[in-house]
Parts: sequence; C-alpha cells; structure tokens
Amino acid sequence: MREPNPFRRRPFARLPGLAVRLMLLATLSFTTGCAVIAPRNVLPQAEANQTEIEGFRNIRYFGDGSAAEIGSAMRMDLHGPEQRLALAGEPRRPVSNLLAISGGAEKGAFGAGLLVGWSEAGNRPSFDLVTGVSSGALIAPFAFLGRERDSQLREIFTRYGRQDIFTFNVPNLLEGAALADNSPLAGLIEKYVDDDMIGEIARERRKGRLLLIGTTNLDTQRPVLWDMGRIAMSPNAEAKALFRKILLASSALPGIFPPVRIQVKLGQQAFDELHVDGGITRQVFIVPPALSLNASGQLPRAGGKPRLYIIRNGRIDPEWQPVKENLVAITQRSLTTLIKNQGIGDLYRIYSETRRDGIDFNLASIPSDVSETSNKPFDQNYMASLFDRGYALASRHYTWSKAPPGFETAGRSVLADGRGAAAGLSGAPLQHRVER
Repeated sequence: MREPNPFRRRPFARLPGLAVRLMLLATLSFTTGCAVIAPRNVLPQAEANQTEIEGFRNIRYFGDGSAAEIGSAMRMDLHGPEQRLALAGEPRRPVSNLLAISGGAEKGAFGAGLLVGWSEAGNRPSFDLVTGVSSGALIAPFAFLGRERDSQLREIFTRYGRQDIFTFNVPNLLEGAALADNSPLAGLIEKYVDDDMIGEIARERRKGRLLLIGTTNLDTQRPVLWDMGRIAMSPNAEAKALFRKILLASSALPGIFPPVRIQVKLGQQAFDELHVDGGITRQVFIVPPALSLNASGQLPRAGGKPRLYIIRNGRIDPEWQPVKENLVAITQRSLTTLIKNQGIGDLYRIYSETRRDGIDFNLASIPSDVSETSNKPFDQNYMASLFDRGYALASRHYTWSKAPPGFETAGRSVLADGRGAAAGLSGAPLQHRVER
C-alpha cells in the first residue's frame, strides 16, 4: 500500500531549510500566475546597472564586478574631516582579521553560537571586514560591533521561533508575491537595529572598518554588496530605514518571503528594483579590494598576514539520506544538494583568492556528527541546540579547517591563546596561532 504523501498530510511541516522552501516554487507556479500584485515601475534595461540611489553616495557595488571596479568604488569617499574614510588613501593600521558569514536560514544559530563562544574563549578578534548574506546578514552587524553585542545575538537565535519570523500567507496567496508574511521578522530587525546600533556602525566605518551585506537584484540577476557603514554615516533621514530594508532583503527567501523593493530615481522619475536573498547569487563572499590601504590596490604586508574566518552555517560533508521516489522528495533532495554544492563552490573560489592574495584561510561549519533535525521551520528548540553546539565548540578553542573539503593541502587551525598544531589531510603538521 502506498504511503500517504507527508507533504499533503502536514503542509509546510517539513520545511527545515532554504532548499526545501525553494522547492515550493515549482509546486506553486501554477497557482501564482494570476497573483494580484501592486504594479512595479521597473528600472529600464539600459539603466539597470546603475548603482546610485537618490540621497546616498557610494553605498553599494555589484558583487560580480572586477576587482578593479569594486576597489575603485570602495575608494570613492566623501570629503571632510568627519567623513574622510581610511579607504580614501589615509594610512591606518594594517587589515588583519576578516569574517564572512554564510546563509543557512535557522542554521544561522550555529554561527551565532560560535561567535559568542569565541568571545567566551577570550581571543575573538575585532574584525576589519565583516560580510554576510541571508541569516548571515542578520548576524553580521552584531559580529561587527563585537562581543558587547553577544547577549543580543544569543537572544535573537534562541528566544524566537517561527511565529516571530513569519506567518503563513496561504489564504491570501493569490494576492501576494510569497507564501509567507515576514512582517514579524521586519519587526525584530526594527527592534534591534536602533539609533544606537546605527551610530556605532557609523563610528566604526569612519575608522575604516567595513560591514558589507549581500542581496540579489532579481531584475539584473546580479549580486549587490551594500556598504552598511556608509549608509549608517549618511545624514539622509531615510538611512536607518534603508539599513533595515537591506537586512530584510538579504534574508528574503524568494517565493517564501516577499521580495524587497529598493527605490531609485532617474531624473525626476521614480523606479524600483527587486531584491531578495543574497544567498541566491553568493552563499558566502569576501571582497579582496577591501583590504587595500592605498590607491595602488596592493595588500598590506606590515603587521603580518591577514586572516580570513568563514562561518558556513550548514554541513559541507555529504549527508546520506534514503530518498523516496516521488516528486516532492526528489525535488527537495535535488535542491538541497544543489545549494550545498553551490556553497562549496563559493568556498573554492574564496580559497583560490586567499592563496593568490596571501590571506590565511580558516573555515568553520556544522560538524558531521550533528544529527539533530527539525520538521518545522525556525524551530526554537532546534536553533537553541545548534547555538549551544557552536558555543561549546568555540568556547573550548575551536579547530578551524585550513582549506575547503577535497584539498589535500588542508590542515587544521586551533583557535587558542597559545599553541595549536594538527596534521593536515596530507599528514604534514601545521602550526597556527590566532592573535588577539
């Protein structure tokens, strides 16, 4: 006797991650064709690659641009003693610690716990550059501001559950652009991204530190990197609202959460862009031009080798699972596999860039022995469990991978105050010390 379809029996109960949520797009495509959505005034194709937003200057770049283009944009700064930034060519201390945080929906709880545990270990550095997409975008501002924000980071990923993130929109599906309403998440972002946070990020940006958040522009199919510090510094009255909107856009799982419209102007006419989850184009990213201290674009060498830490909020090892031979199970498993391998491909790309630019590579991911799962999206107990695991690992001096999976030269890096050594996959011992 054929088993009843569990997806039909318990709608939306088996949606633990981004891949499964995206699977719904195919299922819903026949019903959403008649959706009644407020009309857009789409930016014309000839102007679709413009980067300026009215009232702001130099706050974003296309993430797939050349290093020269991105580097040039990052060095274009406003003038004046209060707004002259380090990347305009003024000398400052050498870049030393970089952090990139991936997406992962509720699995972002692991990365949050890792950061808080790292603080507990006593040797978490201050990061010169922090990047984030999706759930990593929600973590990034807190990681950027340092351990003083750890209590809020813990609160966000352990105190709230699905009802605090979104409500199902099924009764009004034909009137909207998404399966769920993420107004609760927008409310949480508004609660934590207050005037104090904006002011602190602006002060750190004036010191030359960078906080970059990634979104995906659906019209152009391009990743967009937002300089959140420059937005925070802006005297524009809409700066705080734009800051919050970008965090919401970066975590907007397409088809599940509604996309975010970003308003732009050409002359006197207003247009809009459609932005969604940054993980659609980049699961995790780093921007090497951000390391440059001068117009030449050369990396700093004084003060030692820069260190990059990547937190991949997910497992990167193959996970065996018996797959039922039906549409839902096959689609779900295929998308899960696709996104996992997209993330690994991003790690390979970043690894090659760090090797080229002389940056020390360090990778953290959910360990292969984590077997806990949840049949509910943003299950509070599941997130608390992942947070606790990340915290426990880092507070006991976490061992970082020195290369992505599959590299024979990979070794291990012990996050410790003193010495750390472990054998790499090739059997050669590696020494690594993380300085405060």
